Amino acid sequence: MAVVERVGVTVFTTVTRSVVDGHGHRHPGPPREVREALLTITDSDGVTGHCLAAPDTVREAVITSHIGPALAGQDSLDRERLWHRVARRQRGAQGNLSDRALSAADQALWDLAGRRLGLPVWKLLGGARAEVPAYASTMCGDDIPGGLATPEDYAAFAKDLVSRGYRGIKLHTWMPPMPYGVDRDIEACAAVRDAVGPDVALMLDSNHWYSRSEALTLGRALDELGFAWYEEPMEEASVQSYRWLADQLRTPILGPETSWGKHMARAEWVAAGACDILRVGVVGSGGIIPAVKAVHLAESFGMDCEIHGNGSGALAVIGATLCGRWYERGLLHPHSDYDTPAPHLRSIVDPLVDGKVRMPDAPGLGDDLDVDYIASRTVASWGTGSQ
Repeated sequence: MAVVERVGVTVFTTVTRSVVDGHGHRHPGPPREVREALLTITDSDGVTGHCLAAPDTVREAVITSHIGPALAGQDSLDRERLWHRVARRQRGAQGNLSDRALSAADQALWDLAGRRLGLPVWKLLGGARAEVPAYASTMCGDDIPGGLATPEDYAAFAKDLVSRGYRGIKLHTWMPPMPYGVDRDIEACAAVRDAVGPDVALMLDSNHWYSRSEALTLGRALDELGFAWYEEPMEEASVQSYRWLADQLRTPILGPETSWGKHMARAEWVAAGACDILRVGVVGSGGIIPAVKAVHLAESFGMDCEIHGNGSGALAVIGATLCGRWYERGLLHPHSDYDTPAPHLRSIVDPLVDGKVRMPDAPGLGDDLDVDYIASRTVASWGTGSQ
């Protein structure tokens, strides 16, 4: 039995070509230096598992006070038990142990297991499909000339995305601090539908704080435009508002995305009739283990479950299950190059071929880390256990 011997974090500098506005929305920008973190779990045989994360997600106190002590000396393959062992520390952590930190630890353990056993994680989880159609997920609306500043911009970009092979497009429309509104969203959705025709699946992720009446007006427009789903138009803490909305629209309601509570919150949404398609993310909902539980929950009720976000963790769950139809590829923008890897990666995990993304073949999660680049640009490190 190989036990967890060390949990460590390496913080390094890398380059991004995007900026985040004051409300957390990402837009294209000039190249700039940022800090990234790599969580590494090492077992007593020297096998390692990795997960990239934001430095503040896996900060020193989180590792040394919670994740490291919970995993130390434990069988590194006991992923279900270890997930619970870490998750139960959240109650006493006073908010310091987030679901994102829990997810990073869980993904690193899955990566370690795949590397130890010589299998990609999607195969280790069960292996259901080797490829999946990808939808293009746009960045939020902006005021950038030739970007996503007008309905016409969205329409032109949608035509370009279809020419690249996408058969589904999700619009993130305008949100604070940009001027926003239901009428503007409807204009953009109508322009895109007119541009791509009836055979391309369209989805909308709108401003998240519309009122019930605003969300209903927008949803009825989507009914007429034949949208495949409608995502997070209201505050998700109000489950009854989503039940109310779902009862009145033909367009399927997708959710929840941000509601805290892992797979348990998803069960509440299903029981309440608050969504027609379930939503769960690997990063934001506590990891691969709760995401798979949510997918099987949806499957038990004859519902689809769409995985939020991109990356190797999302692909692992999608490749292991069958009740979701898409992989979310993005965020995309006319001025952004998604296909060029960040400097700390030798290649991207999700290249698009004929509108589809293939599951990684490499053991583990499949992230192609440039360990030499990371080592040469390390600015800080911390952890528990022996080096």
